[in-house]
Amino acid sequence: MSKLGNLGARLHRGEVGYDFVGNRKIWYGLSILITITAIVGLAVRGLNMGIEFQGGAVFNTPKTSVSVAQAQEYAEEASGHDAIVQRLGSGDDATLRIQVAGIDTTEADKVSAELAKKLGVAEKDVTGELVGPSWGEQIANKAWQGLGIFLVLVVIYLAIAFEWRMALAAFVALIHDITITVGIYALVGFEVTPGTVIGLLTILGYSLYDTVVVFDSLKEQTKDITKQTRWTYSDIANRSINSTLVRSVNTTVVALLPVAGLLFIGGGFLGAGMLNDISLSLFVGLAAGAYSSIFIATPLVADLKEHEPQMKALKKRVLAKRAQAGAHGEAPDDAPFTDELLGDGPEDAAPAVVGPRNQPASRGRGRGRPSGKRR
Repeated sequence: MSKLGNLGARLHRGEVGYDFVGNRKIWYGLSILITITAIVGLAVRGLNMGIEFQGGAVFNTPKTSVSVAQAQEYAEEASGHDAIVQRLGSGDDATLRIQVAGIDTTEADKVSAELAKKLGVAEKDVTGELVGPSWGEQIANKAWQGLGIFLVLVVIYLAIAFEWRMALAAFVALIHDITITVGIYALVGFEVTPGTVIGLLTILGYSLYDTVVVFDSLKEQTKDITKQTRWTYSDIANRSINSTLVRSVNTTVVALLPVAGLLFIGGGFLGAGMLNDISLSLFVGLAAGAYSSIFIATPLVADLKEHEPQMKALKKRVLAKRAQAGAHGEAPDDAPFTDELLGDGPEDAAPAVVGPRNQPASRGRGRGRPSGKRR
């Protein structure tokens, strides 16, 4: 078995793990810092909206050796408006895509002729396409409607399938992912296009998938939790994260690899700048979604559940039992989960070293008895 596969099996059995829930304040603080940075970037720099949302014209030139900076200067001189220039291809075979916002049909013809003159190409070889702002407004409205409907349906489904606390935690995680992704767009300055909107809507599904996987494990493992006195809700929540950790990492990495190819190879090395709008939103959103599923959603559910009276009483009983075991010189049962919770019984319980003090729980009967062997 590979090292990663062996680690995944050990995590699933509770033999090793990391205390995600116990360190939740660190992750909350980190998320708040990243979110504030994203909001500040959005407020200060704003979004670089494409012409699909502002209206304007797109000009495509034939092969030219003119630099992007020079072409941008030519376009701004010819139109009197800000221009965005992208090089498509490389070397002398590269063409240019020039976007100029806020011009109408009459102005577009003049700009096209002026660009052809400055670039030294035939006027008929410079093609132009006009985009009206009303089309972009319709796209934006539809996107907001789709996002709102999606969030409402997600909250309703999770509240029915699990409970309202999990629905609230998943909602917070989704808003967290969207805010970070939009903030990165503002900080980087990438153009926002309909492709960006599609990317934003796509990442919600990936983020929700990882979250639901952990929630399903947590729901299964917390059945009849108040009938035992060995683990608190937070202990089992932590085990749920660890048991699905390798699956979440594998899923995220597999999804990120092709997206990284689009962003860094396609958009960076090959000069296909039009891929950046959707690939950046997918890349940032997938990474943020994996992070929020592990570090935000489940710890937040544990926080909410630990405020319930029955969970407070359970935690008190568990801590009292551990303190009593420690006073008698016994190894405290502070491992957050063993197979006993699933009904296998204490004799078949697997050893676990995930806990507040990372102390191993003894396996089966005869705990503390000498083995009879001499060294």
